[in-house]
Amino acid sequence: MPVSVTKPLTILHTSDWHLGRRLYGRMRYDEFEAFLGWLQDAISLQKVDILIVAGDIFDTMTPSNRAQALYYEFLGKVSKSCCQHIVIVAGNHDSATFLDAPSNVLKFLNVHVIGTACEDLNNEVLVLDDTNGNPHCIIAAVPYLRDRDVRGSQAGESAQSKDANVIAGICAHYDDVADIAKAKQTELIETYQRHIPIIATGHLFAAGGTTTDDDGVRELYVGSLGKISADMFDESFDYVALGHLHVPQRVGGRETIRYSGSPIAMGFGEAKQQKQVLLVQFGEIENDVSNQELASNSTAESIMPQLANTVTTIEKSVEKAAKKVASQATEFMDDLFGFDEQLEDKEAEKTVVTNVTSAQQDQSIQIVSAKAHTANKTLHRNESNQMQVVSLPIPKFQQLAQISGDLTTISQTIKSLTQTESIWLEVVYTGDEIVSDLREQVQAMVDGLTCEVLKIKNTRTYNKVLNQQQTSENLQDLNEMEVFERCLTINDVADSQKDSLRDAYGQILYHLHHEDKQAE
Repeated sequence: MPVSVTKPLTILHTSDWHLGRRLYGRMRYDEFEAFLGWLQDAISLQKVDILIVAGDIFDTMTPSNRAQALYYEFLGKVSKSCCQHIVIVAGNHDSATFLDAPSNVLKFLNVHVIGTACEDLNNEVLVLDDTNGNPHCIIAAVPYLRDRDVRGSQAGESAQSKDANVIAGICAHYDDVADIAKAKQTELIETYQRHIPIIATGHLFAAGGTTTDDDGVRELYVGSLGKISADMFDESFDYVALGHLHVPQRVGGRETIRYSGSPIAMGFGEAKQQKQVLLVQFGEIENDVSNQELASNSTAESIMPQLANTVTTIEKSVEKAAKKVASQATEFMDDLFGFDEQLEDKEAEKTVVTNVTSAQQDQSIQIVSAKAHTANKTLHRNESNQMQVVSLPIPKFQQLAQISGDLTTISQTIKSLTQTESIWLEVVYTGDEIVSDLREQVQAMVDGLTCEVLKIKNTRTYNKVLNQQQTSENLQDLNEMEVFERCLTINDVADSQKDSLRDAYGQILYHLHHEDKQAE
């Protein structure tokens, strides 16, 4: 039915803050603080009515005092702004009980926290009112659904059966919540004679979702097959705000089922992404925000001119050092990583990525321009039901760059990056020669510069050449499953036994990662 509302409704969708996360040992609290300051300004500028945080507020289940302070200070400040409601659901990194603990107090600030899946699903369906007591919308606030929330374990159950039961349990949970929300919607429409939108949340892995190698995204269920497709969400949901995947993207090509992505790069693999938050607007749009900039944002104003000068210096220096420069532009990752789409050349026009390539070897550096985008972008607009989705690009608060090549290329590129602003580097050595003191040589290259090398990768292995048990592979380069695979190989485990051992080990990892240490 056509939408008829007395006042436009503006919802801001964000997720995966991972407050407290480190990058190869470096603390990132300044970045988190800068982002939350920017977000607070964006809420005021865009006159946001409802803020949704779709999980992974913290990076661990036992967040530090400083991470907690950032969280509560932000909630306190935003509760005093134009934002009338804040809806927070737990992610797989969060302690559900930790988030739930202050929920009764936070309700007085109109902060609605759903950490644990509710036994009474009516408690997950929130009717949010405006300042006049009229209903804004209905929120189906579904948190990350843990294994125990959606299925019962059975003796002798196979891995395939477990995964099928997980998917069935998740779908049943959303179907039940949708039924409750639709019933409430019908009552409200009869009373107010206008459409009341239903917004669902989720923290899950959608089938076909795009990730990066070093984003820290964990498999949510044993076997990693507990993935949800777009058609499993009820048609009554006007919008589905998802968290867990750090790359902004749609689900199954559906414009109204989206991941907002993480607000800062969680690893060097995310450095080339233009990070964003999403505005979801219902009703007649009073002001077109698609070309607005956060002009009144004090945080962005203070940092963006410096970053712009920094990036200009980087780009000019790289052009001098390179034999060939190819500039590639890309749309916001939302549309690049739609599950049903392939990247086409004609779509390239936004995020600036500079590739420096040698004719002799595969040598490159990837740098993203911090000054590239300050304009908002309309991703979807539906005139029939007066709804639109707009991306708000987030400025970069810490520059990251990845350099690869032989020692000569690495040295030349590092020298070209001399600047006044800090830039964190990942160096990947791809040369043919064996370099036994790679780390020492790279550290010598950055002495006296503002660049800081956080990660060094050596693709060459020493043991094949030196005939000894030495390799350039460090333990920090491997995840738990890769270490386990090394153990299987070293101990000559029979192939017939590997699958069952992998499944058992996967279950151990799952319980370690998802045990809520804050719970009794």
